[in-house]
Amino acid sequence: MTPIPWFRSQHHGTPSMVSTASNPRKKFVSFEKSAYQAMVNDQSRTPLFEQAIINRLNAAEGGPGSQVVLDLGTGPFALFAVLAAKNGAGKVFAIEASKEAAEAARDTVKKLGYDDKITILEGFSTDISLPDGIKADLCVAEIVGSVASEEGAYATILDAHKRLVKNPNDPKSWIPSRIQTYAAPASYTLHNLFLPPAFDWTKLSGEPVRFNCRDEGLQLLSDPVLVEDISCADVEKDYGTSKKKEVIFSLDEGRIQKNIISFSEEFKRGRLPNEEAERLSIATGNSVSGIALWPRLILDDSVEVNSRHYPDGGHQKSHWQTVLPIMAATPVAIKGGDQVAARFDFDVPVDVTRPASYKIDGEVIR
Repeated sequence: MTPIPWFRSQHHGTPSMVSTASNPRKKFVSFEKSAYQAMVNDQSRTPLFEQAIINRLNAAEGGPGSQVVLDLGTGPFALFAVLAAKNGAGKVFAIEASKEAAEAARDTVKKLGYDDKITILEGFSTDISLPDGIKADLCVAEIVGSVASEEGAYATILDAHKRLVKNPNDPKSWIPSRIQTYAAPASYTLHNLFLPPAFDWTKLSGEPVRFNCRDEGLQLLSDPVLVEDISCADVEKDYGTSKKKEVIFSLDEGRIQKNIISFSEEFKRGRLPNEEAERLSIATGNSVSGIALWPRLILDDSVEVNSRHYPDGGHQKSHWQTVLPIMAATPVAIKGGDQVAARFDFDVPVDVTRPASYKIDGEVIR
């Protein structure tokens, strides 16, 4: 066995952490406006959420107008709250922790003429009760990170399950109904191009590298495996604060050869001489840098959102990133037929203000 050094990351995702004025100990995930706009424009996400919302509203026994919808983390555009109102929901409550985003959401709702249907509530959903003891028929909770649980989804959904949703044990009460994280060992161009002592990858201190899902500089070495699966309806019984999983990944020679071709094109686009590009592409294709992670959302029985192509993990357009913890100071040499034995330890707290911790360790088995 060739050991891959222990990896641990404790982080809140891409966005910065911002203290709230009312309680400086409480923090929330805050995005730049451009990131919110990217979510709105994501054609692999937004139309699918709208279709799932329409499906749920139209399936209601009393029709769409009988439904109370709760949108958790509505953002400055109140996107899913507006979609619910536009498609006939009787009442929509939209919760947003960021003061600035909540103010922008109120302006958006007013400009679109939905202020009679949509109420924006500012604060953590865990600190908010709906007016007059109302509970939602449908909860839209797009609070999913590149590792599905990294933006506090588990704690937020668990609290809503207990207090804010009318029939929380019914999968039809939730969009998405499940959130998942997939993983696969991966090769990375820059990890091979920039080597010690010129570049010290250990200075990342466990913080993963984040990739656009179409970035060809990262390639998977095996079929993906499900490593995190949260059912909103069953959140109280099928998920805990610590989840451990052991996985054996079999490295695919066919993938390695295809990856070498992709890496060669990447290095040549970087203006490396042909001979150097070919040498580096072979070295990169026959190495592992870490375990890549990305999310998948099951919206309902017929609609799902994939940030990478499912089930092979191929590249496709998505606003979600793929994260790669660099698990060794230098790439570890591999070949087709080798295996990577990985142990995942995800510590996902029930307190939405406490960051999740993700630990992966493993070795190459030759």
